Amino acid sequence: MSVKGKKVLHMDRNSYYGGDSASITPLEDLYKRFSLPGSPPESMGKGRDWNVDLIPKFLMANGRKQQHQTLHLHFSHHLESVISSQLVRMLLITQVTRYLDFKVIEGSFVYKKGSIYKVPSTETEALASSLMGLFEKRRFRKFLVFVANFDENDPKTLEGVDPKKTTMRDVYKKFDLGQDVVDFTGHALALYRTDDYLDQPCIESINRIKLYSESLARYGKSPYLYPLYGLGELPQGFARLSAIYGGTYMLNKPIEEIIIENGKVVGVKSEGEIARCKQLICDPSYVMDRVNKVGQVIRVICIMSHPIKNTSDANSCQIIIPQNQVNRKHDIYVCMISYAHNVAAQGKYIAIVSTTVETNDPEKEIKPALDLLEPVEQKFVSISDQFAPTDVGSESQIFVSRSYDATTHFETTCDDIKDIYKRMTGTEFDFAEMERKKNDIFGDAADQ
Repeated sequence: MSVKGKKVLHMDRNSYYGGDSASITPLEDLYKRFSLPGSPPESMGKGRDWNVDLIPKFLMANGRKQQHQTLHLHFSHHLESVISSQLVRMLLITQVTRYLDFKVIEGSFVYKKGSIYKVPSTETEALASSLMGLFEKRRFRKFLVFVANFDENDPKTLEGVDPKKTTMRDVYKKFDLGQDVVDFTGHALALYRTDDYLDQPCIESINRIKLYSESLARYGKSPYLYPLYGLGELPQGFARLSAIYGGTYMLNKPIEEIIIENGKVVGVKSEGEIARCKQLICDPSYVMDRVNKVGQVIRVICIMSHPIKNTSDANSCQIIIPQNQVNRKHDIYVCMISYAHNVAAQGKYIAIVSTTVETNDPEKEIKPALDLLEPVEQKFVSISDQFAPTDVGSESQIFVSRSYDATTHFETTCDDIKDIYKRMTGTEFDFAEMERKKNDIFGDAADQ
């Protein structure tokens, strides 16, 4: 909005950036936040060495090349430029990437019958994987080749599949893929959280699997990226960018009242002063009378002194536990990062388990994930209500975001950002147009 020439004042009741998705430092503050008695033991190292994300997410990158676009990646070898999933595109367009350094997550794993396996997504890996038997591997390889070549505008590549009509269930049937393979393809490659996608037209699933494979082909270890010093760097990067364009930031600002006249927002009152505005964007916690509860997410932050078993000692990884494998409706996710990302003291690992709550005993629901992490030195458990706006803002001009969901990537968050953008401006957020304009707008800022 600052870049669009709007005057932006950003007020936050917290003393840190990022709201719900902040990274907490020092470690003492995390203990306080979860009301744990005492301070962290000496074995945890220096409190300042920790930046612990409250909400675990990775960025998905993919392999489409674009000139003059690079992400700062810590690699031993030179990488061609990258453009990618929605968040990375937003970061590149707005040049927030100038403020961030990324590392590639070392592996993606999937859970099957109590054990974890590396997610195969190339033909070579599929053929070497112990996830499938020999005949299953051949069928899966055929399926991957079909997906890689699939082009909805070239009938020769369709093999009788209608992208808009054939369901994904029928595509799996066509290749005679068994339930376990369907589970990991849908949940670990296409990244669906439930099985509703099976009865939808197959084109979206095929494109999702393509995105995953292309990202992987580019990075080798996994298609996920993570910023050094934690996800809290993302909101700070946007704050810096906004400031270049005249945006003002105020942390530690308690919001006393949102002032409405004739059903429309006209200002916000804080510490006795009123800041006047034409539009207001906020998260649900500021306007509980304009949202309703749509679910709950449980997240458990686990501090460990060891990598996760059977991950080849990776210093970062994602594990997906498909819902079918544990008789649930929603997948369980584990995101693990470590001292290698400047988020923990030397030799320490942080694994965050998350899922959508389905029962009255959420901690029991995530037991299959916690079992993979033993022994855990310290756990921090949060169960958060998820809210969605009941007011879309067309009258009130108050635009409320949705709570973060249990997914471990930012795609649903970006959908929400684009939705708010459309509700505020009346026009779609157009990536292509923004990319064209970028050079005109950001030319001068790039030197600052």
